[in-house]
Amino acid sequence: MKTTKTMIRLLFFCLLSLNITAQNIDVINLKCESKNNPEGITKARPSFSWTFIGDSISTEQGGFRIMMATSIEKLKYPDLWDTGPTSKSETGSYQYLGEPLKSQQKVYWRVTVWGNNRGVKHSEPAWFTMGDIKNPETPFAPPVLKQENGITKITIHNEDEGRIFEGIGGVSAGASTDLLYDYKNPYQSHILDLLFKPKFGAAFQHLKVELGGGENSTCGSEPSHAITREELKNPVSRGYEFWFMKEAKNRNPNMILEYLPWSFPGYLKENIYTKESAEYFVTFLDVAKRDWDLDIDWVAAAENENYTDRDWLVNDVRPLLDARGYKNVKIQGPDDNSGDWQIFEELEKDAEFNNVIKAAGYHYVTGREFNENMVNGRGRPTTEKAKASGTPLWASEDWSWTGKDWGGAGALNLARIYNKFYIRDKITKTLIWAPIGSIYKSVTWDKAGAMKANSPWSGYYEVWPTIWATAHTTQFTEPLNWQYLDAACGLFDKNTYKGSCVTLKEKNGSQWSMIICTEDAETIEVEIKKGLSESEVHVWKSNEKEQFVQQQSITPINGSFTLQLDPKSIYSLTTTTGQQKGGYDIPEETPFPLPYKEDYEGLKPNDLPKYHSDQTGSFVIAKKEDGTNCLKQINPEQGYDWMRVYRRSNIKPNTLIGDVNWKNYTCSVDVFIDGGNVELGGRVTSSYIKGYRFMLAKNGAWKLSFHKKMLAEGTIEDFNGTIWHNLKLRLKDKTIEAFVDEKPITKITHKAEKGYVMLGSSYDLNLFDNLEITP
Repeated sequence: MKTTKTMIRLLFFCLLSLNITAQNIDVINLKCESKNNPEGITKARPSFSWTFIGDSISTEQGGFRIMMATSIEKLKYPDLWDTGPTSKSETGSYQYLGEPLKSQQKVYWRVTVWGNNRGVKHSEPAWFTMGDIKNPETPFAPPVLKQENGITKITIHNEDEGRIFEGIGGVSAGASTDLLYDYKNPYQSHILDLLFKPKFGAAFQHLKVELGGGENSTCGSEPSHAITREELKNPVSRGYEFWFMKEAKNRNPNMILEYLPWSFPGYLKENIYTKESAEYFVTFLDVAKRDWDLDIDWVAAAENENYTDRDWLVNDVRPLLDARGYKNVKIQGPDDNSGDWQIFEELEKDAEFNNVIKAAGYHYVTGREFNENMVNGRGRPTTEKAKASGTPLWASEDWSWTGKDWGGAGALNLARIYNKFYIRDKITKTLIWAPIGSIYKSVTWDKAGAMKANSPWSGYYEVWPTIWATAHTTQFTEPLNWQYLDAACGLFDKNTYKGSCVTLKEKNGSQWSMIICTEDAETIEVEIKKGLSESEVHVWKSNEKEQFVQQQSITPINGSFTLQLDPKSIYSLTTTTGQQKGGYDIPEETPFPLPYKEDYEGLKPNDLPKYHSDQTGSFVIAKKEDGTNCLKQINPEQGYDWMRVYRRSNIKPNTLIGDVNWKNYTCSVDVFIDGGNVELGGRVTSSYIKGYRFMLAKNGAWKLSFHKKMLAEGTIEDFNGTIWHNLKLRLKDKTIEAFVDEKPITKITHKAEKGYVMLGSSYDLNLFDNLEITP
């Protein structure tokens, strides 16, 4: 009997194990030219495929990434080919678009797949060996500056050819600019000057903003201008991106503006490439013009890092833009995260599509190896076909690191990347994420940005070295009015992009500028040919110790001069004037004010509440029946999450406020439950609501949980769900108490944590008012 029971038990666990295995997606059968681990491949660009095995949750492939390298170890940061994450369901065949392969070379590769309803799987490494390649390709060799006797000789010609410079800019998206909106003047104005004022700070020349969709888009969520189908007929100005564009334009009338969506409201699911979504895109322009008198230059008609749709662009978006008076608004695409610049394979064969796309932008061309060797990594370079197309090429979102660092992946690295993108890729516009980090501590990517401003209650902000690394290009050039001089662009050493020089001139003038990054000490001799200014050359320098310091100017003799350069530095040489290292007195940083009260008065409907940071959903100012203000969650349903394939969605609409280091405090808020449930949270540390959550439903059911773990639950008898109620949490060391209308509901003992106050809601139009936080 005992043996029989043991066998039954073993059989049960075996079946359970099989069932668990069946629930996991897999990727197998990796093939090169339809063979497993073949030898003797003779095609210069072979093709690849694999088999995707789904499960009950994800029955189909939702995306993939191919990585190829010269060793298994290098597959982490591929040195041959990296498609980047794609959102394609096909499992092949895909043609190789990486570095030219060599005869007899062994290549290692793997595929990562995502299910169409999440879930990820990395394949085991596969490999193939090249034979004698038919029609082998010559690898790209970067231009190297001429050297004689240890001196680098650079000659600048007025007649030299080169692409038109299109600017350096920032991407305000993923809620990265959230808290800047809450700063008071003069500090808010000071920060904006440092970002956008020409010849003052970073002097960003291009600003791309998020077309908010109400779902988490990285560090939080941004509200939509048309959260419902009814609003599409009369769109609403919400969020801070319109304001941010206006402030940028106020400081620089020549600011180039663009927008791109990350998520979409629920009514646009499941196909976001329809006539209705084209209308959604175009009405953003209507709001910009109607309410802010803004003319936006570019639309990235796609979904962030999820490619785009050719027929939609050609048949819906472009015709609607033209019909609505936006013929001057150009389309940039695909704003994808893939690394093979695949769109040029399509544009080459499709004149109609090619006519619609006026610039091609890809993300993270430099790759994601965030260290000092990042600039030497292969990343995701432009293809020869892309360069030969004549279409402007952009790094439309790149870098994404902390501007506080000088070394590593920081400021010096970014200046080197700006140069590299033109020298290697003929990229003429680079946009970094983010121009400023204005998000709460502990929220995703809280350290990213060229500078920091996340203390609006004190006015404190930090100006980081990356501001000045960017100024070395932006304060010495002008988009569309300056061009590169190819013969005066190149590397000091063919083996590294750490030392480089790019030279630009006015299109219709004689002024010129040179931006140099060094790794080692260098001596340069510059010869200026006829037609270019031989006037005084002004020199600006940055190194780890000091950034953007003007040096002694140089007077050329007979059209030439010599200059010695220090290692690990950035230099700008120019015949232009007016540059400055702008700055203001910065107030001291103070903690979030406690006690704190917020009644949401003094703001207009649809405005953002002060110091709140929406992580999912949209919490905006609304009017109550008595004419006073309250806070309203306005997303009526879950929207279309841009990371739906690669990660889990956030738990529910929620907004954070306060200080991540708060431990012992009491928080309370009045609530009106229109539907579903509301939450008051304490000691919350992230956008995924890791903290204490007190939830109350419209029928009186309540729950107290920590993250997703249930701690207590019950139902309030004779609960009236049609009136306002007050929720309160008291957190004292390990004691957690919850109240409704001042009546004790539950008291528990649990671990002591720290974190923000959180307001949460189901996807219903629930209301909040009279938030109060006390020690």
